[in-house]
This record gives sequence, structure tokens and C-alpha cells, in this order.
Amino acid sequence: MNVGIFSFNTEYTIAAHRLARAVEERGFESLWLPEHTHIPVPADGGNTVMGPTGQELPVEYRHMSDPFTSLGAAAAVTERIKLGTCICLINQHHPINLAKHVSTLDRLSKGRVIFGIGAGWNVGEMNHHGVQFDTRWRELRERVQAVKTIWLNERAEFAGEFVRFEKMWQFPKPVQQPHPPVVLGTLDTPYGRNQVAMHGDGWLPLTFDLSRTKKSIADVRMRMRDLGRDDTKLDVSLFFLEDRPLAQSEFAATTETGAGRIILRLPVAEEPLVLRALDEFARVCGLV
Repeated sequence: MNVGIFSFNTEYTIAAHRLARAVEERGFESLWLPEHTHIPVPADGGNTVMGPTGQELPVEYRHMSDPFTSLGAAAAVTERIKLGTCICLINQHHPINLAKHVSTLDRLSKGRVIFGIGAGWNVGEMNHHGVQFDTRWRELRERVQAVKTIWLNERAEFAGEFVRFEKMWQFPKPVQQPHPPVVLGTLDTPYGRNQVAMHGDGWLPLTFDLSRTKKSIADVRMRMRDLGRDDTKLDVSLFFLEDRPLAQSEFAATTETGAGRIILRLPVAEEPLVLRALDEFARVCGLV
């Protein structure tokens, strides 16, 4: 079981390049950074923002640094760990710009990028980017297709409902062939699982109940087979977003889900506390 590390990547916690070195030194497999370009102020002008499952949104969501700049800094000081977005809100980027961001990072890191993406849940945030909630998944699918078109063709052109561009050159191309893996982050719903089965190279399910997630992974694989896709190639990463310790028994149980990776959340804290949490994760996961 590979073990990845997730950081909210704010300006008041450990910097991405320092964290990346610490993650690699302790034997973890990957580092994952999130994205919100901003969080809109509520209509009532207050300070309380509600999250996608009805809970109050923690303040760190307002403070996320840019993931691509941060992962570029991480790439410069590491040699081995994979570098993932968890997740990139793909609809908030133009595919021409985004294709270059990801391919440049893949070049700098010598092929270590995992491109985790999602359609988003914050209606106000996506509206500010000209994206409508009802069409967000159609937009995601089209933007993924457009990005792949740029990566895979010397002269790329695209004509869709949301994205259009005439023949153009764009370099560099990614190191990974045919392109970096595209991993979908979704809620564990039938609709989300179906999107993964149809379009994902991997899945980042938010994981709260291992027994339920195990059944959901099996469901995604069955859907892939029904669609004629090779489910053995699906890369599943159990994403533990809760801010809590991980028991050794719980880590052992993750191996029974069929996932190949778990991603553990670091506390939003100053560097010494973050490093202590890393050390504890390494101990629980048997890396030391």
C-alpha cells in the first residue's frame, strides 16, 4: 500500500518545498496539494461558509496557495515522490493554460505528476469563473478532452460546446506517455462513481467508512467492465480528509479495499507539529 500525504498548503503552515523534502525523507510515496482560487463571501456578509456535506467550512479553505507553483517548488528539491493535485478544479482554468501548467510540471519533475481533478461544489466560486453548477460535469469532461488533445498532438485543435481553438503548437509535452494519469476526485455517489468508470484513470474517493468504500470501489470496477474498460488499471487512492490520527488496525484494513494508495491529511499547524504528525504517520504505516 502506497502512502501519500495531503497538506492544505496555506501560508501559515510548512512551506511546500520543505514539506516535500520531509515527505521524501520519511519514505512516503507522494505529496498532494489542493486548490480553491478563492472562497466567496456569503450573501449575508457573514464569516460562516458551509461545505459540501453541510458542515461549516474551515478557514484554511480561504488560504490555499496555488498548487502548481507549490508543486514546482516541491519538484525542484525532490527526486522520487509523486506530485499530485487533490484536486485541481479544472473548470476554473482554460485548457490551453492548464495543459501547459501540467506538462511543464511533469517535465520539471521528470514524469512524477498525478493530475487529480474535480468538478467543484462551491456554486459561488465556479460562478465567478463563468461556470454553471448544472453543466459543471459536462464542462469537466470537455476540458479534460481538450487538455489531452493538446498533450497528444503536435498541431492541436478542438471544437466543443465550451472550448474551441484552432490548430496550434504547444510545448513542452508531458514526459509520461501518453500523458500524466487523470484521477477524478468525487463524492461517493452513484453519479460520481459512474463518471470515474467512464472517464477516470483513477479515483480519489473521500473515505470515511472503509467497508462502504470497499463496496464502492467494486462498483466502479464493475461499471468499467460493463463499458469495456480495463478495471485492473484503475488507480484508487483512499483520501482521508478528517483531521485525526490513523490507527494501525485501520491502516491494515485499507489493504482489503482493493485500493493501491491512501492519502493522509496533515494538520494545519506550524512546522514542528507537522513534522511530528509526519513521523507518527510513518510509524503507523510501517515506513520506519
